[in-house]
Amino acid sequence: MHNIIKSIIIGIVEGITEWLPVSSTGHMLLLDEVLHLDVSAAFRELYLVVIQLGAVLAVAVTYFKRLFPFNPRLERTERREIWVLWSKILVSSVPAAVIGIAFDDALEALFFNPLTIAAALIVYGVVFILIERRKNVTPRINSTGELTYKTALGVGLFQLLSLIPGTSRSGATIVGAMLLGTSRETAAEYTFLLALPVMLGASALKLLKFGLSFTSSEAMILLAGCATAFVVSLVAIRFLTSFVKKHTFTGFGVYRIVLGGVVLAWYFAR
Repeated sequence: MHNIIKSIIIGIVEGITEWLPVSSTGHMLLLDEVLHLDVSAAFRELYLVVIQLGAVLAVAVTYFKRLFPFNPRLERTERREIWVLWSKILVSSVPAAVIGIAFDDALEALFFNPLTIAAALIVYGVVFILIERRKNVTPRINSTGELTYKTALGVGLFQLLSLIPGTSRSGATIVGAMLLGTSRETAAEYTFLLALPVMLGASALKLLKFGLSFTSSEAMILLAGCATAFVVSLVAIRFLTSFVKKHTFTGFGVYRIVLGGVVLAWYFAR
């Protein structure tokens, strides 16, 4: 039971930090010190990735009408727009899929450490602040429908940066999208949609490596975390969608720098 309670708390943190550009990895690293699951190292590694399934399911539910082309009430043009959006999402997903599958273990061995996570948190925190300080910049892309395939590929290349722990997948894609000319709202929305193939693929890869030989207690722990992440993600997605309409990402940049400092302090204190 204590592992299930821990999993629920972890699910809350995952549901919030997966969508806000603050790095869920950095938070999970610190949280693991306080709420260390009493499970095998192999299952813990699987758990911290597959718990994202709950979060990504929240995207599917929130944007169901935008992403489901088989609704009989849709007109042909509306159905075509959905398929075009999916094709752009897939174009954006190709770089991370190719590099992630080919170098998953090497990247994890090389970069998954507190110093790298802290550095990524701080560097991209500074980047967010600098981007928001640009003057006289008018976005030329104000909806996902206006995204070109070239821009979609560009966002996908920026998403490669998120393979380095601490960068934040949403942070990398939002920064990339804004630098490529999208508005804050469009950047945030597109990063939600882009999460579907990326996070599903990452979870599937971990499941293939681990297998499906869960014990009943492990299955309950994973289910509790995924269910909690799903519910919390529904709120987090709506929050960020509303937030970026009136606010900049500067606050998230400051938060990242502070969190990076906390990770460094924790690392050297150990």
